[in-house]
Amino acid sequence: MKNYLFELKEGLLISLLAIRANKIRSVLTTLGIIIGVWAVVTMSTAIKGIDIAFQTGVSSLGSDNLYIDKWSWFSNDVPWWELRNRKNITMDDFEKYKNQAKLPLAVAPSTNTRRTLKYEDKVVEFMNITATTNDYIRTTNLDLADGRFFNELESRGNRNVVVLGSEVAKKLFPLGNGISKNVKIKGTKFKVVGVLEEKGSWVMGNWNPDNQAYLPIGALFKYFGNENYRSITINVRAPNSLMVAEVKEEAIGIMRKVRSLAYSDKNDFSINEQSGLLGEIDKSVGVIQVAGIFITGLALFVGAIGIMNIMFVSVKERTREIGIRKAIGAKSRTILAQFISEAAIICLLGGMIGLLLAVISSMVMAKFDFPSTVQVDAVLLAVLISIFTGIISGFAPAYTAAKMDPVEALRYE
Repeated sequence: MKNYLFELKEGLLISLLAIRANKIRSVLTTLGIIIGVWAVVTMSTAIKGIDIAFQTGVSSLGSDNLYIDKWSWFSNDVPWWELRNRKNITMDDFEKYKNQAKLPLAVAPSTNTRRTLKYEDKVVEFMNITATTNDYIRTTNLDLADGRFFNELESRGNRNVVVLGSEVAKKLFPLGNGISKNVKIKGTKFKVVGVLEEKGSWVMGNWNPDNQAYLPIGALFKYFGNENYRSITINVRAPNSLMVAEVKEEAIGIMRKVRSLAYSDKNDFSINEQSGLLGEIDKSVGVIQVAGIFITGLALFVGAIGIMNIMFVSVKERTREIGIRKAIGAKSRTILAQFISEAAIICLLGGMIGLLLAVISSMVMAKFDFPSTVQVDAVLLAVLISIFTGIISGFAPAYTAAKMDPVEALRYE
């Protein structure tokens, strides 16, 4: 054991001296690994960040929610033309459902439109506006950073009040203090009564509460479109996750009665769940992961081929050195370990440089609000990939060196 450790130490020292003697070649050799590790770590941290952002956005909706809608969000069981021809879900349907439902913790209608918001010279264009009632806040996990959500009196009276998402508030009121100020929506003034806490739910589209404004649903119908031409969504929150299925069954029965469906009629509404949304998120993240693995795998493969090629050149150049070492008693395993360790060290150095670049890239992406942070597991992944690539790419040249005949090696010019 003692002899083996001594041989390993000697091999590592010789490897380090060889790398030091060929600095330029060693740096050029590591480029493939640098790019590969950079791609691996950056991709893994970006995917992790996107996944966390998606999950954060979904959790802001509430984990125990159901959404009764004319449209099926993710299912392909019903043809699109059949969905299109369904009757709209109206406020009358909502009131009847609310009066008959016994199990939900909270119920609220909602509908969406896109409008431009203005405050003095500040403009936010095509902002998503959710129109709802005062109970909407109870169907979500949203919290207020400042002010309040509109109350029942304002909701029933169709008052001109609005609650802003954190990003909207920052754009309209960069210095803060937006409460009680009036913003204009299509020329109509709405008083800001609250600002939501930031959720940071990046790339959540219409589900991102940070980039939304909320106003009473009657005010939307009053100023931006007749309710007879607009289908609403009924947001239903179960008391807990164990009761979601029970609340769903109750909702199906009530809605069939509200919509006057016969026993043989199919449902002319859909009940959407977060599990469908999370499934779509998992699919999206999965596609990104597959693409990331392919790209980073290709980069590492190219890097490994480059290191293998350079190591074969190194073995050829040091043939006489190998012959001398064998002639004075060096074993084949010692030569094998020497060249494998040299390849592993080169890859590890390249991996560290790639990791440093990935950290810098992550910091730059964070500056642009892209959810990317380098995790500990990504660092370990970079180190393991570097060492593994070095061992694999260095094995064939090292094996060639270890099997050399000392007499032939000494004769090599």
